[in-house]
Amino acid sequence: MRLEIISEKPASSSRPVPLLFIHGMGLGAWCWSEHFLPYFSRHGYEAHALSLRGHGGSEKVRNMRRVSLRDYVADVEEAVGRLGRPPVLVGHSMGGRVVQKYLERRRPAGAVLMASVPPTGLMGATWRIFRRQPAAAIRGSLTMNMKPIVETPHKFRELVFSEDVPEELLSSCYARLSQDSYRAYLEMLVPEIGKQEPAGVPMLVLGAGKDTIMSQDEVRKTGTRYGVEAEIFPDMPHGMMLEHGCLKVADRIISWLDSHGM
Repeated sequence: MRLEIISEKPASSSRPVPLLFIHGMGLGAWCWSEHFLPYFSRHGYEAHALSLRGHGGSEKVRNMRRVSLRDYVADVEEAVGRLGRPPVLVGHSMGGRVVQKYLERRRPAGAVLMASVPPTGLMGATWRIFRRQPAAAIRGSLTMNMKPIVETPHKFRELVFSEDVPEELLSSCYARLSQDSYRAYLEMLVPEIGKQEPAGVPMLVLGAGKDTIMSQDEVRKTGTRYGVEAEIFPDMPHGMMLEHGCLKVADRIISWLDSHGM
């Protein structure tokens, strides 16, 4: 499987651990390259962003509806293997669930979950989307297609961005959206029960106060699941790595990495 990895490396690396960023549904490595990759690189980190199969510049998949979370985890495993040493994994939304699945089998240097799909599953998020877009949600279910809920820039903005997001940013992101897996969505509906992750992996759980997909309560439950206190950025929407103020999120990750000697 040919996978796209976008990398930013510092002029002189002063950090012992690389970072690997994993995107959410419909996005790609490009969502990290605008702000996060150069910012972390300037702070001495090797920063890498993966496009999961069928997304961004990675190899296309003939039938995206059948791609599983296990397939996405295999992509992360391949990307980690290319780095040559265990990274800190940073997963956003669906990427956060992929990181959680990775933790069931592997031990990274650390993990950061941003507005992540919670271990309790996507039923809450599905209900919130249905209430906002009932017709689109029904069409998506009938056609086994995630596209109806983001079929216009307006719908995409409602889910991911704030109301005052610059039109240029909205248009640029919308033009690069990829079709995603309905099977992966169905798998994420199911709560994770009785799964055991490797002990001792440092974890940071972050949420967004204006997120219309993942609730603050779900973010806090995710933190509880992993034995840490979740932190909420009150003015941020779901797209925490793209909107105004995203570097405050990056700074919090850097301070957390510093606190763990990474």
